[in-house]
Amino acid sequence: MVTKKQSAKSAGVRTIKKYPNRRLYDTQTSTYVTLSDVKSLVLAHEEFKVLDAKTEEDLTRAILLQIILEEEAGGVPLFTTPMLSQMIRFYGHSMQGVVGGMLEKNIQSFIDLQSQYAEQSKQGGATPESWAQFMNVQNPMMQQMMGSYVEQSKNLFTQMQEKMKDPANVFTGFPFTTPDKSDK
Repeated sequence: MVTKKQSAKSAGVRTIKKYPNRRLYDTQTSTYVTLSDVKSLVLAHEEFKVLDAKTEEDLTRAILLQIILEEEAGGVPLFTTPMLSQMIRFYGHSMQGVVGGMLEKNIQSFIDLQSQYAEQSKQGGATPESWAQFMNVQNPMMQQMMGSYVEQSKNLFTQMQEKMKDPANVFTGFPFTTPDKSDK
């Protein structure tokens, strides 16, 4: 039988244990770590899991949210107050899953776009100065492109909401058949 600890190690996922005293213990390095250290793991694209030391409950999301909270409090926030308010309103709403998926896809599209630009700059032998110059020139174009992308996402979401209002359209596109009244 494979234990959780063994499966996490074999999968290459780093395990961090959270103790009742709120301390985080990195089992790979056998040291206590801070939220800043966990943030560094995220930035380094290292896979990790945060588990409650007693119950083995997965606390990874809670720790990531705590890091986001600290980032939002210390500096220029990524999320506006209206955006956060709207996100809260989606919890428990029938659209919660759709919104989460949409946000994830939008962020992934942005990451892909950023990667493409980074790859193009590598091929051109760009220096930090030329990259800054390029971004200054591209900023209006980038804003327009992102604005168009956001507008398209907004329109798609609005269309989806309109379809959801009409119960007859909720399951269109799914391979379900409607019961025939003569079948009764």
